[in-house]
Amino acid sequence: MEIINQNQVKESIGLTFSVILRHALRQDPDIVMVGEIRDKETAEIAIQASLTGHLVLSTLHTNDSASAVTRLLDMGLEPYLVTSSLTGVIAQRLIRNICPKCKTLFYPSTSIMEKYGWTEERRLQIAKGKGCPECYDSGYKGRMGLYELLEVSEDLQSLILSNPSLDEIRKHLRNKGHITMESEGIKKVREQVTTFEEVSRVVTLGG
Repeated sequence: MEIINQNQVKESIGLTFSVILRHALRQDPDIVMVGEIRDKETAEIAIQASLTGHLVLSTLHTNDSASAVTRLLDMGLEPYLVTSSLTGVIAQRLIRNICPKCKTLFYPSTSIMEKYGWTEERRLQIAKGKGCPECYDSGYKGRMGLYELLEVSEDLQSLILSNPSLDEIRKHLRNKGHITMESEGIKKVREQVTTFEEVSRVVTLGG
Protein backbone atom coordinates (compact mmCIF):
# COMPACT_ATOMS: atom_id res chain seq x y z
CA MET A 1 0.00 0.00 0.00
CA GLU A 2 1.23 3.46 -0.87
CA ILE A 3 0.72 5.01 2.55
CA ILE A 4 2.26 2.14 4.54
CA ASN A 5 5.93 1.23 4.86
CA GLN A 6 7.04 -2.02 6.46
CA ASN A 7 10.49 -3.10 7.58
CA GLN A 8 11.47 -6.62 8.55
CA VAL A 9 13.69 -7.21 11.58
CA LYS A 10 16.88 -9.05 10.67
CA GLU A 11 19.23 -9.10 13.61
CA SER A 12 21.94 -11.00 11.73
CA ILE A 13 22.74 -7.83 9.77
CA GLY A 14 22.04 -5.40 12.59
CA LEU A 15 18.42 -4.56 11.72
CA THR A 16 16.98 -4.74 15.23
CA PHE A 17 13.68 -3.31 16.44
CA SER A 18 15.44 -0.25 17.83
CA VAL A 19 17.49 0.46 14.69
CA ILE A 20 14.48 0.17 12.38
CA LEU A 21 12.37 2.28 14.73
CA ARG A 22 14.93 5.08 14.67
CA HIS A 23 14.97 5.07 10.86
CA ALA A 24 11.17 4.96 10.72
CA LEU A 25 10.85 8.04 12.90
CA ARG A 26 13.01 10.03 10.48
CA GLN A 27 10.18 9.62 7.95
CA ASP A 28 7.85 11.50 10.34
CA PRO A 29 5.04 8.89 10.29
CA ASP A 30 1.62 9.53 11.81
CA ILE A 31 1.33 6.00 13.21
CA VAL A 32 4.09 3.56 14.14
CA MET A 33 3.47 -0.15 14.75
CA VAL A 34 6.31 -1.87 16.62
CA GLY A 35 5.89 -5.63 16.45
CA GLU A 36 7.09 -6.18 20.01
CA ILE A 37 8.81 -4.23 22.77
CA ARG A 38 11.42 -6.61 24.11
CA ASP A 39 14.05 -4.38 25.71
CA LYS A 40 14.60 -1.01 27.34
CA GLU A 41 16.16 0.58 24.26
CA THR A 42 13.17 -0.19 22.04
CA ALA A 43 10.77 0.91 24.78
CA GLU A 44 12.56 4.24 25.22
CA ILE A 45 12.48 5.00 21.50
CA ALA A 46 8.79 4.06 21.30
CA ILE A 47 8.01 6.34 24.25
CA GLN A 48 9.96 9.24 22.78
CA ALA A 49 8.05 8.75 19.53
CA SER A 50 4.73 8.91 21.37
CA LEU A 51 5.81 12.05 23.21
CA THR A 52 6.59 13.81 19.93
CA GLY A 53 3.14 13.43 18.40
CA HIS A 54 3.20 9.92 16.94
CA LEU A 55 0.61 7.26 17.71
CA VAL A 56 2.62 4.17 18.68
CA LEU A 57 1.11 0.68 18.76
CA SER A 58 3.02 -2.34 20.03
CA THR A 59 2.80 -5.64 21.90
CA LEU A 60 4.17 -7.04 25.14
CA HIS A 61 4.06 -10.64 26.34
CA THR A 62 2.25 -10.37 29.69
CA ASN A 63 -0.54 -12.18 31.54
CA ASP A 64 -2.98 -9.27 31.66
CA SER A 65 -3.27 -5.54 31.08
CA ALA A 66 -1.92 -4.58 34.52
CA SER A 67 1.21 -6.66 33.88
CA ALA A 68 2.01 -4.51 30.84
CA VAL A 69 2.52 -1.51 33.11
CA THR A 70 4.86 -3.34 35.47
CA ARG A 71 6.73 -4.88 32.53
CA LEU A 72 7.60 -1.40 31.25
CA LEU A 73 8.68 -0.34 34.74
CA ASP A 74 10.72 -3.53 35.18
CA MET A 75 12.56 -2.72 31.94
CA GLY A 76 13.95 0.31 33.74
CA LEU A 77 11.72 3.01 32.30
CA GLU A 78 11.09 6.01 34.51
CA PRO A 79 7.53 6.04 35.88
CA TYR A 80 6.94 9.60 34.66
CA LEU A 81 7.73 8.51 31.09
CA VAL A 82 5.24 5.65 31.32
CA THR A 83 2.48 7.93 32.62
CA SER A 84 3.23 10.56 29.98
CA SER A 85 3.11 8.18 27.04
CA LEU A 86 0.85 5.22 27.85
CA THR A 87 -2.84 5.79 27.06
CA GLY A 88 -4.23 2.27 27.16
CA VAL A 89 -3.61 -1.47 27.12
CA ILE A 90 -5.70 -4.23 25.55
CA ALA A 91 -5.09 -7.78 26.77
CA GLN A 92 -6.59 -10.70 24.88
CA ARG A 93 -6.83 -14.48 24.88
CA LEU A 94 -8.61 -16.94 22.60
CA ILE A 95 -10.98 -19.50 24.10
CA ARG A 96 -12.90 -22.34 22.46
CA ASN A 97 -16.67 -22.27 22.09
CA ILE A 98 -18.87 -25.16 23.18
CA CYS A 99 -19.95 -27.21 20.17
CA PRO A 100 -23.60 -26.29 19.40
CA LYS A 101 -24.34 -29.80 18.09
CA CYS A 102 -23.59 -31.59 21.35
CA LYS A 103 -24.12 -28.84 23.93
CA THR A 104 -25.74 -30.11 27.13
CA LEU A 105 -26.94 -28.08 30.12
CA PHE A 106 -26.37 -28.90 33.78
CA TYR A 107 -26.55 -27.29 37.20
CA PRO A 108 -23.18 -26.22 38.61
CA SER A 109 -22.04 -27.63 41.95
CA THR A 110 -22.76 -25.88 45.23
CA SER A 111 -19.08 -24.99 45.62
CA ILE A 112 -19.07 -23.26 42.22
CA MET A 113 -22.28 -21.41 43.05
CA GLU A 114 -20.80 -20.16 46.32
CA LYS A 115 -17.42 -19.30 44.81
CA TYR A 116 -18.94 -16.95 42.24
CA GLY A 117 -21.81 -15.62 44.33
CA TRP A 118 -24.54 -17.39 42.36
CA THR A 119 -26.30 -18.86 45.41
CA GLU A 120 -29.47 -16.83 44.80
CA GLU A 121 -29.81 -18.13 41.23
CA ARG A 122 -30.95 -21.64 42.01
CA ARG A 123 -32.05 -22.44 38.48
CA LEU A 124 -28.87 -21.21 36.80
CA GLN A 125 -27.53 -23.72 34.29
CA ILE A 126 -24.21 -23.78 32.50
CA ALA A 127 -23.14 -25.90 29.55
CA LYS A 128 -20.56 -28.30 28.20
CA GLY A 129 -20.10 -30.32 25.04
CA LYS A 130 -20.53 -34.10 25.22
CA GLY A 131 -18.43 -34.65 22.12
CA CYS A 132 -19.71 -35.60 18.68
CA PRO A 133 -18.47 -36.16 15.10
CA GLU A 134 -19.05 -32.45 14.37
CA CYS A 135 -16.39 -31.42 16.91
CA TYR A 136 -14.25 -34.59 16.67
CA ASP A 137 -15.41 -35.55 20.18
CA SER A 138 -13.70 -32.52 21.74
CA GLY A 139 -16.89 -30.80 22.91
CA TYR A 140 -15.68 -27.53 21.37
CA LYS A 141 -16.03 -25.90 17.97
CA GLY A 142 -14.81 -22.46 16.97
CA ARG A 143 -13.12 -19.79 19.04
CA MET A 144 -13.82 -16.37 20.44
CA GLY A 145 -11.78 -13.67 22.14
CA LEU A 146 -11.63 -12.61 25.77
CA TYR A 147 -10.62 -8.96 26.02
CA GLU A 148 -9.57 -6.64 28.81
CA LEU A 149 -9.17 -2.88 28.35
CA LEU A 150 -7.08 -0.79 30.71
CA GLU A 151 -7.47 2.97 30.28
CA VAL A 152 -4.71 5.00 31.90
CA SER A 153 -6.74 7.43 34.00
CA GLU A 154 -5.37 10.25 36.15
CA ASP A 155 -5.77 8.06 39.25
CA LEU A 156 -3.76 5.28 37.65
CA GLN A 157 -1.11 7.75 36.48
CA SER A 158 -0.67 8.92 40.07
CA LEU A 159 -0.26 5.32 41.20
CA ILE A 160 2.28 4.51 38.46
CA LEU A 161 4.41 7.47 39.58
CA SER A 162 4.93 5.65 42.90
CA ASN A 163 6.47 2.66 41.05
CA PRO A 164 3.79 0.24 42.33
CA SER A 165 3.86 -3.53 42.48
CA LEU A 166 1.63 -5.63 40.24
CA ASP A 167 -0.63 -6.46 43.19
CA GLU A 168 -1.06 -2.76 43.97
CA ILE A 169 -2.10 -2.01 40.39
CA ARG A 170 -4.55 -4.92 40.33
CA LYS A 171 -6.06 -3.86 43.66
CA HIS A 172 -6.48 -0.30 42.36
CA LEU A 173 -8.19 -1.56 39.21
CA ARG A 174 -10.52 -3.86 41.17
CA ASN A 175 -11.57 -0.93 43.34
CA LYS A 176 -12.36 1.04 40.17
CA GLY A 177 -14.55 -1.75 38.77
CA HIS A 178 -12.05 -2.82 36.11
CA ILE A 179 -13.42 -5.64 33.93
CA THR A 180 -10.83 -8.41 33.65
CA MET A 181 -10.46 -11.29 31.24
CA GLU A 182 -11.35 -13.55 34.16
CA SER A 183 -14.69 -11.81 34.74
CA GLU A 184 -15.38 -11.79 31.00
CA GLY A 185 -14.64 -15.51 30.87
CA ILE A 186 -17.00 -16.24 33.76
CA LYS A 187 -19.65 -14.18 31.97
CA LYS A 188 -19.24 -16.40 28.90
CA VAL A 189 -19.67 -19.48 31.10
CA ARG A 190 -22.92 -18.04 32.47
CA GLU A 191 -24.05 -17.36 28.90
CA GLN A 192 -23.40 -21.06 28.07
CA VAL A 193 -20.83 -20.14 25.42
CA THR A 194 -17.81 -21.87 26.96
CA THR A 195 -16.76 -23.83 30.05
CA PHE A 196 -14.89 -23.14 33.28
CA GLU A 197 -12.23 -25.60 32.16
CA GLU A 198 -11.64 -23.64 28.96
CA VAL A 199 -11.49 -20.26 30.70
CA SER A 200 -9.09 -21.59 33.34
CA ARG A 201 -6.83 -22.84 30.53
CA VAL A 202 -6.05 -19.27 29.45
CA VAL A 203 -6.57 -17.13 32.58
CA THR A 204 -6.23 -17.69 36.31
CA LEU A 205 -9.61 -18.13 37.98
CA GLY A 206 -9.33 -16.71 41.45
CA GLY A 207 -12.99 -16.37 42.28
